[in-house]
Amino acid sequence: MKTYILLLFIGILPICLAAQAPESEQIPEEYFDFWVGEWNLTWEAPDGSVERGFNKIEKILDGKVLLENFKALDGRFAGYQGKSFSVFHPRSKTWKQTWVDSNGGYLDFVGKIDGDRRIFHRDGKGPNGAPVKQRMVFYDITDDSLTWDWELSKDGGKTWELQWRIHYERVK
Repeated sequence: MKTYILLLFIGILPICLAAQAPESEQIPEEYFDFWVGEWNLTWEAPDGSVERGFNKIEKILDGKVLLENFKALDGRFAGYQGKSFSVFHPRSKTWKQTWVDSNGGYLDFVGKIDGDRRIFHRDGKGPNGAPVKQRMVFYDITDDSLTWDWELSKDGGKTWELQWRIHYERVK
C-alpha cells in the first residue's frame, strides 16, 4: 500500500509542478497547458444577469494540439457552439489558433505571452469594413480558475475595448 501511494505521488507531482511552473521554466509548447481540462463558464449579460457556458479543452494528436469545445448553455448566446485548434508551430516559434463556430464564423490567431497573460490576437475587419485588432486575453490564471477577455482595438492596438469577459472555474 505504501509503495502504491508513493508511486501515485511520484506520478502526480510532475504534473502539478508543470501546471504551476513560471514561464521561464516552461517550454513554449506548454504555454497554454493551463487551459487543458473541463470548465464551467459564467459571464455577465448587459441586463446584469449571469449567463453560463461550458468549455472542454483537451490535448489531441500526440499531445501537440489543443482542441477546444465551447458551448453557451443559456442566455442570449444559448446554443452557440465553437471549436478551436491551437498548436505551437515550431518553424515560426509561435502559437497558432483556428476558431470555427455554429454561426459560420472563422477566425485565425497568433499567440503570444505578455508577462503572466496568455494572448491570441489577430487583424480583422469591423462591421463597416474598417481594420480592427482583436484579441483574447487569459489572465488571473490559477490551477482552478482564470479570466478570459475578448477585446477590440480600432486604433491599431493603442487602446482596447472589452467586448466579453468570461470567468472560468475548473470542473471538480
